[in-house]
Amino acid sequence: MSLDQVLTHIDADQANALDRLMDLLRIESISTDPAYAEACDTAADWLVRDLNSIGISTSKRPTPGHPMVVGHTDGPGQHVLFYGHYDVQPVDPIDLWESLPFDPKIEETANGKVIRGRGSSDDKGQLMTFVEACRAWKSVTGSLPVKVSIFFEGEEESGSPSLVPFMKDNAAELKSDVVFICDTGMVEPNTPSIVTMLRGLLGEEIIITGPDKDLHSGMFGGPAMNPIRVMNRALAALHDDQGRVTLEGFYDGVPELPEQVEAQWKALDFDVEGFLGEVGLKHPAGEADRSGLEQIWSRPTCDVNGIWGGYTGDGFKTVLPSQAHAKISFRLVGTQDPLKIRETLRAHMRACLPQDCEIEFHGHGASAASTMQVDHPAFEKARLALSDEWEKPGVYVGCGGSIPIAGHFQDVIGTQSMLIGFGQDDDAIHSPNEKYDLRSFHKGVRSWARILAALAD
Repeated sequence: MSLDQVLTHIDADQANALDRLMDLLRIESISTDPAYAEACDTAADWLVRDLNSIGISTSKRPTPGHPMVVGHTDGPGQHVLFYGHYDVQPVDPIDLWESLPFDPKIEETANGKVIRGRGSSDDKGQLMTFVEACRAWKSVTGSLPVKVSIFFEGEEESGSPSLVPFMKDNAAELKSDVVFICDTGMVEPNTPSIVTMLRGLLGEEIIITGPDKDLHSGMFGGPAMNPIRVMNRALAALHDDQGRVTLEGFYDGVPELPEQVEAQWKALDFDVEGFLGEVGLKHPAGEADRSGLEQIWSRPTCDVNGIWGGYTGDGFKTVLPSQAHAKISFRLVGTQDPLKIRETLRAHMRACLPQDCEIEFHGHGASAASTMQVDHPAFEKARLALSDEWEKPGVYVGCGGSIPIAGHFQDVIGTQSMLIGFGQDDDAIHSPNEKYDLRSFHKGVRSWARILAALAD
């Protein structure tokens, strides 16, 4: 009965919840620009006051950068920690905004009403869905159905330089049974999603040097080795005709999908040709024996992100270049070892190097993938709670990108993370005219209320 009363209260209080979100959205908490440091501090203070007003004992914690916001409230049963970030991306280019980015508005669109403004989806609107769910439980019952901790960061959009040191220094305080991270979205507009796998990332820059200077191709073309030719040959050999990466041992640690997850993915209305068609493509180029969703979410990749050398200016210059450059990234899954793959790549490149050429490498980050344990009882409880709120059943999904915070909670705190958000693909996060569907905000609050109730059972 309490849950029904809480949901009714959420519906009745929606206008007030929106007013509170609008107040937070008006704060220009851009973390990447030192000129907005005071605004970031103001946003942290706003959250501290708001959380304390609903009985969550909260304080602002200093860091070398922007402050953390940490709060706790006691309750029965499981202990959950909720993570979000109050900082936002810069607004440039400002001339592409149709309204002022920090003057949020409710707008009517062809797909329904939206909250328009910087941070509406990433991540203030998302984090406030959880805060409003807690507020509703407190208002109706006087308490929360589980023990709750809050952890809001102010540097997520600027690389989180203070995050890991703070987590290490406060590991005991941040320890919980499960962590909820709200910085994600829904796979389809009516399908609530729990991200259970995040790909890791490895970056490598390669420089191949041949002659000691650029040469005249008429004078030296033929006998002199061209480093671009060497680079092209080595990079082309990284994939076979079926789209598989050819590095020895590359697929060590790459798991197959659990049957439950595979069935959920097959039930999704995902058209890979339509997905590619939005960017002017049609034919999938990854592993030929894998579906489009597998290629994006659960399979590793190797991509050349940039390649250059010789003369690239206007007109034409017939030089034989001294150097060839390339930047390569790998998206990793399962238990793939990024450092081992780095050494295998370097061995492959050296093996392709002819006489008269030298090679150098510059690493650019190496983070392993994060895989959540869906057999943790909280996962299925949360999925079923989401299914009760939305038109379609909740699904476990992957994420093609990398969200380091989930791995930090596993590695530093030793706690499983569950990534649940209500953003949509067209929210334009990091771009002009960012928005958050009013429906996502409202049903997001109701969803968290249901999840808290489910975890109390």
